[in-house]
Amino acid sequence: MSVVIEVAGLYKSYEDVVAVDDVSFEVHEGEIFGMVGPNGAGKTTTIECIEGLRQRDSGKVNLFGVDPDVSRAEIAERIGIQLQESALPARIRVQEAMSLFGSFYTSRADSGELLDRLGLTEKRSAAFSKLSGGQKQRLFIALALVNQPEVVFFDELTTGLDPQARRAMWDLVCQIRDEGHTVFLTTHFMEEAERLCDRVLILDHGKIVALDTPEALISSLEMEKRIVLTLPGAPQELPLSDLPQVNRIERSGDRVVVYGHGERFAGPVITALERAEIDFLDVRTEQPNLDDVFLALTGREMRE
Repeated sequence: MSVVIEVAGLYKSYEDVVAVDDVSFEVHEGEIFGMVGPNGAGKTTTIECIEGLRQRDSGKVNLFGVDPDVSRAEIAERIGIQLQESALPARIRVQEAMSLFGSFYTSRADSGELLDRLGLTEKRSAAFSKLSGGQKQRLFIALALVNQPEVVFFDELTTGLDPQARRAMWDLVCQIRDEGHTVFLTTHFMEEAERLCDRVLILDHGKIVALDTPEALISSLEMEKRIVLTLPGAPQELPLSDLPQVNRIERSGDRVVVYGHGERFAGPVITALERAEIDFLDVRTEQPNLDDVFLALTGREMRE
């Protein structure tokens, strides 16, 4: 698989604040590559250095084998960008925006087809100010795709969207990748990265904390599994501590969280409660996720 983005020793600071500190990684053709971390981690600075929108202090950045600081015009023809904060004039209409942005490039997609794919055909004559938050985000995706780019950058694509609109955006990102584009995604939603990305880079305080597939990141730490139960009226001492699969138990009123390990972790826990004739409700298992990875690697929960 060919490398379309190469970053080596990237460093960028703003006066006394180091935003990106010796960051190195590669992005492969045809993948959804995710860079995750809390706000202020350095994600936007990193992505803007790659796009050529911000000049790095030191380090190496290659996009399609060329330096974006040197070959900005060439790079612009081959990439699409959805910025973290974007806006258009309130009165510009959807179709007008598509025509305007399309005029900037030598290669242009069919704007009508793009609007149809993104569910905006009925809004083509609508003013930007009349669009909902999700419709505005879909328009910015359409504008990022108007030049038929090889690589698409999405910076905090779903921030501010409701859960339904966020999941609709996830479907669109997968569709864009399936159509042959490479996707570079930044987010501070770990669930988003886990659902979408082929590989994930975790960034914090400008440094790389980890880089691998979501599955590998989760499994490499051998984190505990969890069973969450409601035990109304159960005795304080539960018949679970002696089970070899159980590592520890946390209890808050009737809510009990059992931490443990093993492929068949839940069975012995449920069996032990049934044998002790302890009633339980609302049983659910929770698998480790990228939030757990971040907590394990940094010692704190993800912050927005």
